[in-house]
Amino acid sequence: MKLKFLGGADQVGPMGMLLQHKGANLMFEYGMAAEKPPVVPMAAPPTDFAFLTHCHLDHCGMIPWLCGRYDTEVVATPVTIDVAELIMKDSLKIAKLEGYPLHYTQNDISTTMRNFISMGFGESIDVAGFEVTLHSAGHVPGATMFELKGDRTTVYTGDLHTYNTRLVWGAHPVRCDNLIIEGTYGGKLHPDRLKSEYFLQEKVKEVVERGGTALVPCFAVGRTQEIMMVLKDLDYDMWVDGMGKSVTRLYLENPEYLRNMKKLKAAKRTFKEVRSASMRDQAKKGQVIITTGGMLDGGPVISYMQRIKNDPKSAILLTGYQAEDTNGRRLLEQGYIEIQGAPVDLDCEVMKFDFSAHADHNELVSFIRACDPENVVIMHSETREEFLPDLEEYNVLLPRTGEEFELH
Repeated sequence: MKLKFLGGADQVGPMGMLLQHKGANLMFEYGMAAEKPPVVPMAAPPTDFAFLTHCHLDHCGMIPWLCGRYDTEVVATPVTIDVAELIMKDSLKIAKLEGYPLHYTQNDISTTMRNFISMGFGESIDVAGFEVTLHSAGHVPGATMFELKGDRTTVYTGDLHTYNTRLVWGAHPVRCDNLIIEGTYGGKLHPDRLKSEYFLQEKVKEVVERGGTALVPCFAVGRTQEIMMVLKDLDYDMWVDGMGKSVTRLYLENPEYLRNMKKLKAAKRTFKEVRSASMRDQAKKGQVIITTGGMLDGGPVISYMQRIKNDPKSAILLTGYQAEDTNGRRLLEQGYIEIQGAPVDLDCEVMKFDFSAHADHNELVSFIRACDPENVVIMHSETREEFLPDLEEYNVLLPRTGEEFELH
């Protein structure tokens, strides 16, 4: 079979992997990077079938382009389908507001929703000479690895996490001949997860007890829900705002993809949901606020930051990756943000915590060894070479975006 990454091979960017087998074109993910303007993969050829691992924008953001042009059917889990619809509609809305190129229309999104084939973990489908089976990738609820059984077995991981978080169970290795695996954190290790949770809890307590507001910007998908679960036992006036509220409801409608539905329900009850402008005014007086966007570039977080920016008792507690040219990265490295193009200094405290939903270097190496493949293709990484010393017994391939290669 021939493969080519249309995006995301040698960067943490818009994913898209084309697999050609027995005259069929299969696409694994087709995303969009939330840059200014958004970055998209190379144009895909007519595509017979697609597989979507999960609903983050860099993996699902261009699926409507694919479906709108080629009427491609797409396999994904039910919760991925539900949340992807939110993400795709939001992406289109932002593009219109910001004047970015429109890569697809609302009609294309409607086509995509009709073309989704809903499948659960452990289920299989025959496509292009493969028996394709879905396995949990542990990244966010519903995130999927795809196992392709033919003459040989190939596994495509998508984004992967092997640690059991509060929200989802970690991924299990799948024995295979070819392993196509993400390498986002090549050469990097995560701190102990339980310590990160404890340090966040203690910092929130410290901020509230000194009379400040703890503002916790979070990604809507996965991170909002996990941080709600981490903080749910604190006895404070706590609020949640942004798209994460809708994602939480969708997760609770698909409990089989959660580690513990009861604990997420308890967290939802603990946090007051902002549903109107007047409630947002109330929330601004709250003690703890979880809100989108996680990189401080848009969403309700802007108005909350404006309220606390001159209050040294308050704090912005970042919980996720901050990409280049985002307010989050700007704040960490240069101490200011930009609002409507104008620089804004902040006097409140700023801290960052590691709650990554990706496996780190050592976890990925252990996962690869447990899968025991002959060939390892590392993708979705800017530090792929860091894996080479630990994988000398394997045939490791580091294809570039646009480079065709073969796996047998």
